Amino acid sequence: MHRDVHRAPTYGYAFRVPSLFRRKSTDLVDEAVTSVTPDEESASARSRGYTPAKGRETPKRPGAGRRPAGPSKPLTKEEARERRRQLRAESAAEFRREGGPRDRGPERLLARNVVDSRRTVGTWFFGGALIVLIGSNAAMPPVVRLVSNILWGALALGVVIDSILISRKIRKLVRERFPNTGQRMGSLYLYAIMRSITFRRMRAPAPRVNLGDPV
Repeated sequence: MHRDVHRAPTYGYAFRVPSLFRRKSTDLVDEAVTSVTPDEESASARSRGYTPAKGRETPKRPGAGRRPAGPSKPLTKEEARERRRQLRAESAAEFRREGGPRDRGPERLLARNVVDSRRTVGTWFFGGALIVLIGSNAAMPPVVRLVSNILWGALALGVVIDSILISRKIRKLVRERFPNTGQRMGSLYLYAIMRSITFRRMRAPAPRVNLGDPV
């Protein structure tokens, strides 16, 4: 009795399993390691915040054209004197233009503009005081001394009236433009009055408005 031996069917092709280990290890190393040029290396270092070694030139602080450190040449007496004079002139010009700490603030600027926009009796106060001082001398005739006293009284009265008018105008404008101001009004009045009895050319800061300009 013969047994039929059934053989497994064969096909015209066979399954091929790709080899994962056929590539050489040296190829994997070559692909993993890429060549880095010096320019790329420096760019990468800069991007990481790398600081070059001391003494090397950096992009922010190039070495070319840098002034070499060294002791400065001492000034002579004449040069030092001229330098001090120049500094004093610059300081005086700056004070004349900008003023000092007491001149800061919009309220102070408003008070200066009120005074500078009008003619004040106080600008003649010191000149008149000098005339009164000379005329009130005992060696002068009585008529001259009388005129001097009348002039002194007129100047004093004019300064008082002018000061009241200036203070009233400043109070009105400050309340309208700066209702929440923290400036003390008495200090502001005194600031304006002292400016009103100063010659216009000697006022600091310098006037920013002309006579008759609206404030």
